[in-house]
Amino acid sequence: MQNWMQQFNNSFNNLTEKLEGWVNNIVVAVPNLILAAIVLAIGIFLARYVNKYAQKIITRFSDNRSVNSLISSVFTAVFVLMVIMIVLSILQLDTALQSLLAGAGVAGLAIGLALQDPIVNLFSGVMMSTKSSFHLGDLVESNDFFGTIKSINLRSTVIETLQGQEVIIPNKITYQNPFKNYSTNNRRRIDLSCGVSYGDDLEKVRDLAIKTIERSVTITKGSEVELFFNEFGSSSINFTLRFWVDDYRQKNYLKAQSDAIIAIKKAFDENDIMIPFPIRTLDFGIKGGEKIADTLPREVIAGIINNQK
Repeated sequence: MQNWMQQFNNSFNNLTEKLEGWVNNIVVAVPNLILAAIVLAIGIFLARYVNKYAQKIITRFSDNRSVNSLISSVFTAVFVLMVIMIVLSILQLDTALQSLLAGAGVAGLAIGLALQDPIVNLFSGVMMSTKSSFHLGDLVESNDFFGTIKSINLRSTVIETLQGQEVIIPNKITYQNPFKNYSTNNRRRIDLSCGVSYGDDLEKVRDLAIKTIERSVTITKGSEVELFFNEFGSSSINFTLRFWVDDYRQKNYLKAQSDAIIAIKKAFDENDIMIPFPIRTLDFGIKGGEKIADTLPREVIAGIINNQK
């Protein structure tokens, strides 16, 4: 019984000493706790302004709201992380913080390898949104798709084709491949290919075609209508007619092209200029160049004559 009481007293004394030590440590740490709480409260209060001003700065370079929100959130998260590190340093928890960061680094490496493609698409979308070479609604051609940019989000670029389909292209592919933008210069060049017969006056053809386009189509101010003869075809001398229009939209582009074709055809008809079509010559017989009547049996020819009678 006496041994049991002695053991109980020893345990009680150890517990009392530990509690006293904890209380002493808490009392000693109270100033640090108060200072850490003040720093944390100030940091949380300033984080709102960091997010607000970060968005104002980013909107000067990008029109994509989702990307702007993401970047501002990243800046805010970095600021909050710095505040947390200061708080842990005040509480003298640097060793625990280093162990935590080491573990997070290994986990982050594994996650980064697993999410390599989504991360690349994310940063490609950020880079695309900060560039001024394309905007929403631009008429573009990317990866063999032709249409207008409907949206640029964090993972992909959405293009609406001229037939009304939506094409979703990963930002990585869009950013790393050639990208044509027809809206940048707000004008487009129309190239028409045509041909005239060998018997026509080529200088007359050139002057008439240029004047017809200048009279029938609204071309870009200050630009010229150009015509170049480029080859001797099988039944025609072919040329290319080039001119600029002040509208990048596909509908108006096609309308100007159609009006030009109608005007040239009408002008050529009125001036007896012929646009030839392919001509084929059929040769009959083994040697070729023989008349069809010479190659058919006489009985067949007689039957054809009797049927005509």
